[in-house]
Amino acid sequence: MRSKLLFSILFIGVFLWSCKTDNQDISTDSNSIDEIRSKYNTEIPDFILTPDKVETRIGTLNFFDGIPTKETAKLVYDNLDFLRGVETFLNGIPATSIEGLRRGLASLGAENSNQVVVFDQLMDSNPLFLTGNTSTVYAVPFLNLKKDGPTVIEIPKGAGPGTVNDAYFRFVIDMGAPGPDRGQGGKYLILPPDYNGELEGPIGGKEQVINGETYFVTKSPSYVNWVALRGFLVDGKSDTATKMWKEGLKIYPLSKADAPPSMEFINGSGKTFNTIHANNFQFYEELNHIVQREPIELFSPEIRGQFASIGIQKDKPFNPDQRMKIILTDAVAVANATARATLWYERNSEEFLYDGSYWKRGYPGNNYQFLKDEGLGGRNLDARTMFYYFATVNTPMMAIELVGKGSQYAWGYLDSNGNFLDGSKNYKVNIPGDAPALKFWSMCVYDPQTRSMLQTNQPYPSKQSQRDTNMIVNEDGSVDLYYGPDAPEGMEANWTQTVPGKGWFVVLRLYSPTEPWYDKSWRPGEIELID
Repeated sequence: MRSKLLFSILFIGVFLWSCKTDNQDISTDSNSIDEIRSKYNTEIPDFILTPDKVETRIGTLNFFDGIPTKETAKLVYDNLDFLRGVETFLNGIPATSIEGLRRGLASLGAENSNQVVVFDQLMDSNPLFLTGNTSTVYAVPFLNLKKDGPTVIEIPKGAGPGTVNDAYFRFVIDMGAPGPDRGQGGKYLILPPDYNGELEGPIGGKEQVINGETYFVTKSPSYVNWVALRGFLVDGKSDTATKMWKEGLKIYPLSKADAPPSMEFINGSGKTFNTIHANNFQFYEELNHIVQREPIELFSPEIRGQFASIGIQKDKPFNPDQRMKIILTDAVAVANATARATLWYERNSEEFLYDGSYWKRGYPGNNYQFLKDEGLGGRNLDARTMFYYFATVNTPMMAIELVGKGSQYAWGYLDSNGNFLDGSKNYKVNIPGDAPALKFWSMCVYDPQTRSMLQTNQPYPSKQSQRDTNMIVNEDGSVDLYYGPDAPEGMEANWTQTVPGKGWFVVLRLYSPTEPWYDKSWRPGEIELID
Protein backbone atom coordinates (compact mmCIF):
# COMPACT_ATOMS: atom_id res chain seq x y z
CA MET A 1 0.00 0.00 0.00
CA ARG A 2 2.79 2.36 0.95
CA SER A 3 4.59 1.69 -2.33
CA LYS A 4 1.40 2.44 -4.33
CA LEU A 5 0.99 5.73 -2.48
CA LEU A 6 4.61 6.71 -3.18
CA PHE A 7 4.15 5.85 -6.84
CA SER A 8 0.98 7.99 -7.07
CA ILE A 9 2.70 10.93 -5.44
CA LEU A 10 5.68 10.57 -7.78
CA PHE A 11 3.43 10.33 -10.85
CA ILE A 12 1.45 13.44 -9.88
CA GLY A 13 4.68 15.31 -9.16
CA VAL A 14 6.20 14.49 -12.54
CA PHE A 15 2.93 15.39 -14.29
CA LEU A 16 2.72 18.77 -12.56
CA TRP A 17 6.40 19.40 -13.25
CA SER A 18 6.01 18.56 -16.95
CA CYS A 19 3.15 21.04 -17.23
CA LYS A 20 5.31 23.63 -15.57
CA THR A 21 8.10 23.28 -18.17
CA ASP A 22 5.99 25.00 -20.81
CA ASN A 23 6.53 28.26 -19.00
CA GLN A 24 9.84 28.00 -17.17
CA ASP A 25 13.17 26.19 -16.95
CA ILE A 26 13.01 22.91 -15.07
CA SER A 27 16.53 23.09 -13.68
CA THR A 28 17.10 24.73 -10.30
CA ASP A 29 19.96 23.27 -8.32
CA SER A 30 22.91 21.52 -9.96
CA ASN A 31 23.46 18.10 -8.44
CA SER A 32 26.71 16.19 -8.67
CA ILE A 33 26.87 12.45 -9.32
CA ASP A 34 27.40 11.81 -5.60
CA GLU A 35 24.30 13.84 -4.74
CA ILE A 36 22.30 11.97 -7.36
CA ARG A 37 23.48 8.60 -6.05
CA SER A 38 22.48 9.54 -2.52
CA LYS A 39 18.83 9.45 -3.57
CA TYR A 40 18.85 5.69 -4.27
CA ASN A 41 18.40 2.73 -1.94
CA THR A 42 20.98 0.61 -3.76
CA GLU A 43 24.42 1.22 -5.24
CA ILE A 44 24.02 2.82 -8.70
CA PRO A 45 27.04 2.76 -11.06
CA ASP A 46 28.33 6.19 -11.97
CA PHE A 47 28.49 5.32 -15.65
CA ILE A 48 24.71 5.07 -16.08
CA LEU A 49 23.96 8.40 -14.38
CA THR A 50 23.86 11.87 -15.92
CA PRO A 51 24.87 14.88 -13.82
CA ASP A 52 22.76 18.03 -13.89
CA LYS A 53 25.38 19.91 -15.88
CA VAL A 54 27.66 18.56 -18.63
CA GLU A 55 30.20 20.63 -20.55
CA THR A 56 30.55 19.58 -24.23
CA ARG A 57 31.86 20.87 -27.54
CA ILE A 58 28.38 22.16 -28.42
CA GLY A 59 27.93 23.96 -25.11
CA THR A 60 26.65 23.32 -21.59
CA LEU A 61 23.98 20.63 -21.32
CA ASN A 62 21.59 20.97 -18.37
CA PHE A 63 19.37 18.25 -16.87
CA PHE A 64 16.91 17.71 -14.06
CA ASP A 65 17.38 14.18 -12.75
CA GLY A 66 18.53 13.00 -16.18
CA ILE A 67 15.82 14.85 -18.11
CA PRO A 68 17.21 17.48 -20.50
CA THR A 69 15.97 21.04 -20.07
CA LYS A 70 13.98 22.50 -22.94
CA GLU A 71 16.97 24.58 -24.01
CA THR A 72 19.27 21.55 -23.95
CA ALA A 73 16.78 19.48 -25.93
CA LYS A 74 16.68 22.18 -28.62
CA LEU A 75 20.47 22.39 -28.65
CA VAL A 76 21.00 18.65 -29.10
CA TYR A 77 18.22 18.34 -31.69
CA ASP A 78 19.81 21.14 -33.69
CA ASN A 79 23.10 19.30 -33.38
CA LEU A 80 21.51 16.01 -34.46
CA ASP A 81 20.00 17.62 -37.56
CA PHE A 82 23.38 19.22 -38.26
CA LEU A 83 25.17 15.85 -37.97
CA ARG A 84 22.64 14.18 -40.24
CA GLY A 85 23.12 16.99 -42.76
CA VAL A 86 26.88 16.45 -42.71
CA GLU A 87 26.56 12.67 -43.09
CA THR A 88 24.00 13.06 -45.88
CA PHE A 89 26.52 15.12 -47.86
CA LEU A 90 29.39 12.69 -47.24
CA ASN A 91 27.31 9.61 -48.08
CA GLY A 92 25.41 11.28 -50.91
CA ILE A 93 28.46 12.39 -52.90
CA PRO A 94 28.58 9.26 -55.12
CA ALA A 95 24.98 9.83 -56.23
CA THR A 96 25.25 13.58 -56.82
CA SER A 97 28.54 13.09 -58.67
CA ILE A 98 26.85 10.80 -61.20
CA GLU A 99 23.95 13.25 -61.38
CA GLY A 100 26.38 16.10 -62.04
CA LEU A 101 27.85 14.13 -64.95
CA ARG A 102 24.39 13.45 -66.35
CA ARG A 103 23.38 17.10 -66.17
CA GLY A 104 26.63 18.32 -67.64
CA LEU A 105 26.48 16.01 -70.65
CA ALA A 106 22.78 16.77 -71.11
CA SER A 107 23.70 20.46 -71.35
CA LEU A 108 25.62 19.54 -74.53
CA GLY A 109 22.54 17.86 -75.97
CA ALA A 110 23.14 14.27 -74.83
CA GLU A 111 19.72 13.65 -73.27
CA ASN A 112 19.00 10.19 -74.71
CA SER A 113 21.01 6.98 -74.71
CA ASN A 114 21.70 7.19 -78.46
CA GLN A 115 23.22 10.68 -78.02
CA VAL A 116 26.86 10.26 -77.06
CA VAL A 117 29.44 12.89 -76.16
CA VAL A 118 32.78 11.94 -77.73
CA PHE A 119 35.91 14.01 -77.16
CA ASP A 120 37.14 13.97 -80.76
CA GLN A 121 40.22 16.07 -80.01
CA LEU A 122 40.58 14.74 -76.44
CA MET A 123 39.36 16.36 -73.26
CA ASP A 124 40.98 19.71 -72.48
CA SER A 125 40.86 21.98 -69.44
CA ASN A 126 37.65 23.83 -70.43
CA PRO A 127 35.07 21.53 -68.81
CA LEU A 128 34.71 21.05 -65.08
CA PHE A 129 35.17 17.28 -64.95
CA LEU A 130 36.65 15.42 -62.00
CA THR A 131 40.23 14.36 -62.88
CA GLY A 132 39.47 13.72 -66.53
CA ASN A 133 42.42 12.76 -68.74
CA THR A 134 43.93 14.20 -71.90
CA SER A 135 45.24 10.84 -73.09
CA THR A 136 42.29 8.74 -74.22
CA VAL A 137 39.26 9.44 -76.39
CA TYR A 138 36.24 9.44 -74.11
CA ALA A 139 32.81 8.30 -75.27
CA VAL A 140 30.41 8.89 -72.37
CA PRO A 141 26.72 8.07 -72.90
CA PHE A 142 24.04 7.83 -70.23
CA LEU A 143 21.33 5.17 -70.11
CA ASN A 144 17.72 5.72 -69.07
CA LEU A 145 16.42 2.24 -68.36
CA LYS A 146 13.08 3.52 -67.05
CA LYS A 147 12.37 5.10 -70.41
CA ASP A 148 14.02 2.53 -72.69
CA GLY A 149 13.76 -0.72 -70.74
CA PRO A 150 16.46 -3.39 -71.38
CA THR A 151 19.13 -1.60 -73.38
CA VAL A 152 21.76 -2.97 -75.76
CA ILE A 153 25.26 -1.52 -75.99
CA GLU A 154 27.38 -2.72 -78.91
CA ILE A 155 31.06 -2.27 -78.13
CA PRO A 156 33.47 -2.26 -81.09
CA LYS A 157 36.59 -4.41 -81.26
CA GLY A 158 39.70 -2.66 -79.92
CA ALA A 159 37.93 -0.51 -77.35
CA GLY A 160 39.93 0.53 -74.32
CA PRO A 161 38.74 0.09 -70.73
CA GLY A 162 35.03 0.76 -70.33
CA THR A 163 32.68 0.55 -67.36
CA VAL A 164 29.00 0.94 -66.53
CA ASN A 165 28.24 2.54 -63.15
CA ASP A 166 24.82 2.87 -61.53
CA ALA A 167 23.25 6.03 -60.12
CA TYR A 168 25.10 5.56 -56.81
CA PHE A 169 28.41 5.23 -58.69
CA ARG A 170 28.64 1.50 -58.06
CA PHE A 171 30.09 -1.02 -60.46
CA VAL A 172 27.70 -2.78 -62.84
CA ILE A 173 29.88 -4.27 -65.61
CA ASP A 174 33.18 -3.74 -67.43
CA MET A 175 33.62 -3.52 -71.20
CA GLY A 176 36.52 -3.63 -73.62
CA ALA A 177 39.80 -5.31 -72.70
CA PRO A 178 39.03 -5.69 -68.96
CA GLY A 179 35.44 -6.77 -69.67
CA PRO A 180 34.00 -10.11 -70.72
CA ASP A 181 34.50 -9.30 -74.43
CA ARG A 182 38.28 -9.14 -73.74
CA GLY A 183 38.75 -6.37 -76.28
CA GLN A 184 37.12 -8.29 -79.11
CA GLY A 185 33.91 -6.29 -78.95
CA GLY A 186 30.44 -7.61 -78.29
CA LYS A 187 26.86 -6.93 -77.33
CA TYR A 188 25.95 -5.99 -73.78
CA LEU A 189 22.42 -5.98 -72.40
CA ILE A 190 21.69 -3.80 -69.37
CA LEU A 191 18.47 -4.76 -67.60
CA PRO A 192 16.51 -2.21 -65.53
CA PRO A 193 16.10 -2.72 -61.77
CA ASP A 194 12.44 -3.69 -62.12
CA TYR A 195 13.12 -6.40 -64.73
CA ASN A 196 11.42 -9.69 -63.75
CA GLY A 197 11.97 -11.84 -66.84
CA GLU A 198 13.86 -15.09 -67.38
CA LEU A 199 17.28 -13.56 -68.09
CA GLU A 200 19.91 -13.62 -65.38
CA GLY A 201 21.61 -10.32 -64.64
CA PRO A 202 24.43 -10.64 -62.10
CA ILE A 203 26.68 -7.67 -61.43
CA GLY A 204 29.71 -8.15 -63.66
CA GLY A 205 27.57 -9.83 -66.33
CA LYS A 206 26.79 -13.30 -67.63
CA GLU A 207 27.00 -14.54 -71.20
CA GLN A 208 23.57 -15.54 -72.52
CA VAL A 209 21.97 -16.25 -75.90
CA ILE A 210 18.95 -14.17 -76.92
CA ASN A 211 17.25 -14.80 -80.25
CA GLY A 212 20.34 -16.62 -81.48
CA GLU A 213 22.79 -13.86 -80.52
CA THR A 214 25.23 -13.75 -77.63
CA TYR A 215 24.96 -10.97 -75.08
CA PHE A 216 26.76 -10.14 -71.85
CA VAL A 217 23.80 -9.52 -69.57
CA THR A 218 23.67 -7.63 -66.29
CA LYS A 219 20.96 -5.99 -64.21
CA SER A 220 21.55 -2.52 -62.83
CA PRO A 221 20.19 -1.38 -59.44
CA SER A 222 19.23 1.98 -60.97
CA TYR A 223 17.42 3.47 -63.96
CA VAL A 224 20.12 6.01 -64.80
CA ASN A 225 23.54 4.53 -65.61
CA TRP A 226 26.75 6.10 -66.82
CA VAL A 227 28.78 4.35 -69.50
CA ALA A 228 32.43 5.49 -69.41
CA LEU A 229 34.31 4.32 -72.52
CA ARG A 230 37.87 5.07 -73.55
CA GLY A 231 39.68 4.66 -76.85
CA PHE A 232 43.44 4.69 -77.32
CA LEU A 233 45.49 7.09 -79.43
CA VAL A 234 47.25 5.72 -82.49
CA ASP A 235 50.57 7.40 -83.34
CA GLY A 236 49.64 10.03 -80.77
CA LYS A 237 46.43 10.97 -82.60
CA SER A 238 42.76 10.59 -81.71
CA ASP A 239 41.38 9.99 -85.23
CA THR A 240 41.33 6.19 -85.10
CA ALA A 241 39.55 6.01 -81.74
CA THR A 242 37.02 8.66 -82.77
CA LYS A 243 36.29 6.70 -85.95
CA MET A 244 35.94 3.49 -83.92
CA TRP A 245 33.30 5.03 -81.65
CA LYS A 246 31.33 6.71 -84.41
CA GLU A 247 31.23 3.61 -86.61
CA GLY A 248 31.09 0.84 -84.03
CA LEU A 249 29.30 2.08 -80.89
CA LYS A 250 25.57 1.38 -80.93
CA ILE A 251 23.06 1.91 -78.10
CA TYR A 252 19.36 1.08 -78.40
CA PRO A 253 16.44 -0.49 -76.55
CA LEU A 254 16.28 -4.27 -76.99
CA SER A 255 12.67 -3.77 -78.07
CA LYS A 256 13.93 -1.78 -81.08
CA ALA A 257 16.76 -4.13 -82.07
CA ASP A 258 15.24 -4.65 -85.53
CA ALA A 259 15.10 -0.91 -86.22
CA PRO A 260 17.38 0.88 -83.73
CA PRO A 261 17.40 4.69 -83.58
CA SER A 262 20.29 6.41 -85.31
CA MET A 263 23.28 7.30 -83.20
CA GLU A 264 24.10 10.96 -82.64
CA PHE A 265 27.64 11.92 -81.65
CA ILE A 266 28.39 15.27 -80.00
CA ASN A 267 31.95 16.57 -79.86
CA GLY A 268 32.85 17.56 -76.28
CA SER A 269 36.34 18.87 -77.06
CA GLY A 270 36.81 22.57 -76.46
CA LYS A 271 33.40 22.92 -74.81
CA THR A 272 32.79 24.61 -71.46
CA PHE A 273 30.37 22.76 -69.18
CA ASN A 274 30.10 21.59 -65.57
CA THR A 275 29.72 18.01 -64.33
CA ILE A 276 30.47 18.59 -60.62
CA HIS A 277 27.89 18.53 -57.82
CA ALA A 278 27.21 21.58 -55.64
CA ASN A 279 29.01 22.25 -52.35
CA ASN A 280 26.23 24.40 -50.89
CA PHE A 281 22.54 23.93 -50.02
CA GLN A 282 21.84 23.08 -53.66
CA PHE A 283 23.54 19.73 -53.02
CA TYR A 284 20.52 18.50 -51.06
CA GLU A 285 18.19 19.50 -53.90
CA GLU A 286 20.33 17.54 -56.35
CA LEU A 287 20.23 14.52 -54.05
CA ASN A 288 16.47 14.78 -53.65
CA HIS A 289 16.04 14.65 -57.42
CA ILE A 290 17.89 11.32 -57.50
CA VAL A 291 15.89 9.87 -54.60
CA GLN A 292 12.62 10.75 -56.32
CA ARG A 293 13.68 9.32 -59.70
CA GLU A 294 15.34 6.06 -58.73
CA PRO A 295 13.86 2.87 -57.20
CA ILE A 296 13.79 2.94 -53.43
CA GLU A 297 16.13 -0.06 -53.22
CA LEU A 298 19.02 1.93 -54.73
CA PHE A 299 19.92 3.05 -51.21
CA SER A 300 20.03 0.84 -48.11
CA PRO A 301 17.41 1.46 -45.38
CA GLU A 302 20.10 3.06 -43.20
CA ILE A 303 21.10 5.53 -45.92
CA ARG A 304 17.46 6.21 -46.79
CA GLY A 305 16.76 6.87 -43.13
CA GLN A 306 19.67 9.27 -42.95
CA PHE A 307 18.44 11.21 -45.98
CA ALA A 308 14.86 11.17 -44.70
CA SER A 309 15.94 12.57 -41.33
CA ILE A 310 16.68 15.89 -43.05
CA GLY A 311 13.57 15.76 -45.24
CA ILE A 312 14.76 13.89 -48.36
CA GLN A 313 12.33 11.00 -48.78
CA LYS A 314 10.85 9.30 -51.79
CA ASP A 315 7.39 10.49 -52.82
CA LYS A 316 7.55 13.45 -50.45
CA PRO A 317 8.49 17.06 -51.24
CA PHE A 318 11.80 18.34 -49.92
CA ASN A 319 10.71 21.57 -48.30
CA PRO A 320 12.76 22.38 -45.17
CA ASP A 321 11.62 25.25 -42.99
CA GLN A 322 13.83 28.24 -42.28
CA ARG A 323 15.39 26.65 -39.19
CA MET A 324 16.34 23.54 -41.15
CA LYS A 325 17.67 25.55 -44.09
CA ILE A 326 20.01 27.42 -41.74
CA ILE A 327 21.20 24.17 -40.17
CA LEU A 328 21.71 22.43 -43.54
CA THR A 329 23.54 25.43 -44.99
CA ASP A 330 25.95 25.18 -42.07
CA ALA A 331 26.12 21.39 -42.34
CA VAL A 332 27.03 21.35 -46.01
CA ALA A 333 29.83 23.87 -45.39
CA VAL A 334 31.34 21.65 -42.69
CA ALA A 335 30.77 18.52 -44.78
CA ASN A 336 32.49 20.07 -47.80
CA ALA A 337 35.47 20.96 -45.60
CA THR A 338 35.46 17.41 -44.25
CA ALA A 339 35.51 15.90 -47.74
CA ARG A 340 38.40 18.16 -48.66
CA ALA A 341 40.25 17.17 -45.48
CA THR A 342 39.96 13.48 -46.37
CA LEU A 343 41.50 14.33 -49.72
CA TRP A 344 44.34 16.54 -48.57
CA TYR A 345 45.24 15.23 -45.11
CA GLU A 346 45.72 11.48 -45.21
CA ARG A 347 45.35 9.78 -41.82
CA ASN A 348 46.13 6.26 -43.06
CA SER A 349 49.80 5.77 -43.88
CA GLU A 350 48.94 2.61 -45.83
CA GLU A 351 47.48 4.78 -48.57
CA PHE A 352 50.97 5.90 -49.59
CA LEU A 353 52.44 3.67 -52.27
CA TYR A 354 56.00 3.42 -51.00
CA ASP A 355 57.93 3.79 -47.76
CA GLY A 356 59.22 7.34 -47.41
CA SER A 357 57.12 8.54 -50.35
CA TYR A 358 54.23 10.95 -50.78
CA TRP A 359 52.75 9.23 -53.82
CA LYS A 360 49.28 7.96 -52.94
CA ARG A 361 47.49 5.09 -54.58
CA GLY A 362 44.67 6.27 -56.78
CA TYR A 363 42.14 3.78 -55.43
CA PRO A 364 41.88 4.16 -51.64
CA GLY A 365 41.94 0.87 -49.82
CA ASN A 366 42.44 -1.00 -53.11
CA ASN A 367 38.84 -2.20 -52.88
CA TYR A 368 36.18 -1.10 -55.36
CA GLN A 369 33.47 -1.55 -52.73
CA PHE A 370 35.54 0.41 -50.20
CA LEU A 371 35.51 -2.52 -47.76
CA LYS A 372 38.16 -2.38 -45.06
CA ASP A 373 40.25 -5.44 -44.19
CA GLU A 374 38.25 -7.73 -46.48
CA GLY A 375 35.04 -6.45 -44.94
CA LEU A 376 36.01 -7.06 -41.31
CA GLY A 377 36.21 -3.30 -40.86
CA GLY A 378 32.96 -2.68 -42.75
CA ARG A 379 32.83 0.01 -45.39
CA ASN A 380 35.55 2.62 -45.30
CA LEU A 381 33.25 5.62 -45.51
CA ASP A 382 36.07 8.18 -45.52
CA ALA A 383 37.75 6.40 -48.43
CA ARG A 384 34.51 6.40 -50.40
CA THR A 385 33.96 10.10 -49.74
CA MET A 386 37.52 10.95 -50.68
CA PHE A 387 37.47 8.97 -53.92
CA TYR A 388 34.21 10.34 -55.28
CA TYR A 389 35.06 13.87 -54.26
CA PHE A 390 37.89 13.96 -56.77
CA ALA A 391 37.50 11.01 -59.14
CA THR A 392 35.04 9.13 -61.36
CA VAL A 393 34.57 5.54 -62.60
CA ASN A 394 34.27 2.58 -60.25
CA THR A 395 35.55 -0.80 -61.40
CA PRO A 396 37.26 -3.71 -59.62
CA MET A 397 39.79 -3.75 -62.44
CA MET A 398 41.45 -0.62 -61.02
CA ALA A 399 41.77 -2.26 -57.61
CA ILE A 400 43.28 -5.61 -58.56
CA GLU A 401 46.49 -6.78 -60.20
CA LEU A 402 45.63 -6.95 -63.89
CA VAL A 403 48.91 -7.24 -65.77
CA GLY A 404 48.84 -5.89 -69.30
CA LYS A 405 45.24 -4.67 -69.15
CA GLY A 406 43.22 -1.86 -67.65
CA SER A 407 44.89 1.05 -65.89
CA GLN A 408 46.58 2.01 -62.66
CA TYR A 409 46.91 5.39 -60.94
CA ALA A 410 48.94 7.30 -58.40
CA TRP A 411 48.38 10.84 -57.33
CA GLY A 412 50.80 13.38 -55.98
CA TYR A 413 49.86 16.43 -53.98
CA LEU A 414 52.90 16.89 -51.72
CA ASP A 415 56.52 17.58 -52.56
CA SER A 416 59.38 15.48 -51.18
CA ASN A 417 59.31 17.57 -47.98
CA GLY A 418 55.62 16.94 -47.38
CA ASN A 419 54.47 20.42 -48.44
CA PHE A 420 51.53 21.22 -50.68
CA LEU A 421 52.35 22.18 -54.27
CA ASP A 422 52.50 25.93 -54.91
CA GLY A 423 51.82 27.27 -58.39
CA SER A 424 54.26 30.12 -57.76
CA LYS A 425 57.21 27.73 -57.39
CA ASN A 426 59.13 25.37 -59.65
CA TYR A 427 59.27 21.59 -59.30
CA LYS A 428 60.76 18.57 -61.04
CA VAL A 429 59.64 14.92 -61.20
CA ASN A 430 61.78 12.13 -62.64
CA ILE A 431 59.97 9.36 -64.52
CA PRO A 432 62.43 6.45 -64.70
CA GLY A 433 62.95 4.65 -67.99
CA ASP A 434 61.13 1.48 -68.95
CA ALA A 435 57.90 2.71 -67.42
CA PRO A 436 55.67 -0.32 -66.71
CA ALA A 437 52.93 0.50 -69.22
CA LEU A 438 52.35 -1.35 -72.49
CA LYS A 439 50.21 1.47 -73.86
CA PHE A 440 51.50 4.69 -72.29
CA TRP A 441 52.12 6.68 -69.14
CA SER A 442 50.84 10.19 -68.55
CA MET A 443 50.99 12.90 -65.92
CA CYS A 444 48.17 15.43 -65.78
CA VAL A 445 47.87 18.53 -63.58
CA TYR A 446 44.70 19.40 -61.67
CA ASP A 447 43.15 22.27 -59.75
CA PRO A 448 42.47 21.65 -56.00
CA GLN A 449 39.34 23.83 -56.08
CA THR A 450 37.54 22.10 -58.95
CA ARG A 451 39.46 18.80 -58.98
CA SER A 452 39.42 19.31 -62.74
CA MET A 453 42.29 20.06 -65.09
CA LEU A 454 44.26 23.17 -64.19
CA GLN A 455 43.35 26.02 -66.53
CA THR A 456 46.44 27.76 -67.93
CA ASN A 457 47.74 28.83 -71.33
CA GLN A 458 48.13 25.11 -72.06
CA PRO A 459 44.73 23.60 -72.94
CA TYR A 460 46.11 20.12 -72.27
CA PRO A 461 47.98 20.42 -68.93
CA SER A 462 49.76 17.09 -69.19
CA LYS A 463 52.56 15.03 -70.63
CA GLN A 464 51.94 11.68 -72.28
CA SER A 465 54.59 9.24 -73.48
CA GLN A 466 52.71 8.22 -76.62
CA ARG A 467 51.63 11.69 -77.70
CA ASP A 468 54.44 14.00 -76.56
CA THR A 469 57.25 12.41 -78.54
CA ASN A 470 59.31 15.62 -78.44
CA MET A 471 60.04 15.31 -74.69
CA ILE A 472 63.75 15.36 -73.89
CA VAL A 473 64.90 11.95 -72.63
CA ASN A 474 67.89 11.54 -70.30
CA GLU A 475 70.79 9.20 -71.13
CA ASP A 476 69.42 6.57 -68.74
CA GLY A 477 66.06 6.58 -70.49
CA SER A 478 64.30 8.56 -67.78
CA VAL A 479 62.34 11.76 -68.35
CA ASP A 480 62.42 14.85 -66.12
CA LEU A 481 59.10 16.66 -65.98
CA TYR A 482 59.03 20.32 -64.92
CA TYR A 483 56.22 22.29 -63.28
CA GLY A 484 56.07 26.01 -62.61
CA PRO A 485 54.76 29.35 -63.88
CA ASP A 486 57.53 29.59 -66.51
CA ALA A 487 59.34 26.96 -68.53
CA PRO A 488 62.99 26.26 -67.67
CA GLU A 489 65.24 27.22 -70.55
CA GLY A 490 65.74 24.36 -72.98
CA MET A 491 63.13 22.15 -71.28
CA GLU A 492 59.96 23.62 -72.73
CA ALA A 493 58.92 20.23 -74.15
CA ASN A 494 58.98 18.71 -70.66
CA TRP A 495 57.19 21.56 -68.89
CA THR A 496 53.62 21.94 -67.67
CA GLN A 497 52.47 25.38 -66.57
CA THR A 498 51.13 26.20 -63.10
CA VAL A 499 49.40 29.33 -61.81
CA PRO A 500 50.91 31.65 -59.17
CA GLY A 501 48.59 31.95 -56.19
CA LYS A 502 46.98 28.56 -56.85
CA GLY A 503 47.73 25.06 -55.70
CA TRP A 504 47.89 22.00 -57.94
CA PHE A 505 48.21 18.24 -57.89
CA VAL A 506 49.01 15.52 -60.41
CA VAL A 507 47.73 12.08 -61.34
CA LEU A 508 50.13 9.54 -62.84
CA ARG A 509 48.40 7.08 -65.16
CA LEU A 510 49.71 3.78 -66.48
CA TYR A 511 47.63 2.11 -69.18
CA SER A 512 48.06 -1.67 -69.54
CA PRO A 513 50.40 -1.75 -66.52
CA THR A 514 53.07 -4.45 -66.26
CA GLU A 515 54.55 -6.43 -63.38
CA PRO A 516 57.15 -3.84 -62.21
CA TRP A 517 54.29 -1.53 -61.23
CA TYR A 518 52.69 -4.14 -59.03
CA ASP A 519 55.88 -5.47 -57.42
CA LYS A 520 57.09 -1.88 -56.96
CA SER A 521 60.47 -2.52 -58.57
CA TRP A 522 59.69 0.59 -60.63
CA ARG A 523 58.54 3.77 -58.95
CA PRO A 524 58.26 7.43 -59.98
CA GLY A 525 60.57 9.98 -58.45
CA GLU A 526 59.24 12.32 -55.78
CA ILE A 527 58.02 15.81 -56.65
CA GLU A 528 61.11 17.92 -55.93
CA LEU A 529 61.07 21.66 -55.22
CA ILE A 530 63.89 23.19 -57.28
CA ASP A 531 63.75 26.83 -56.11
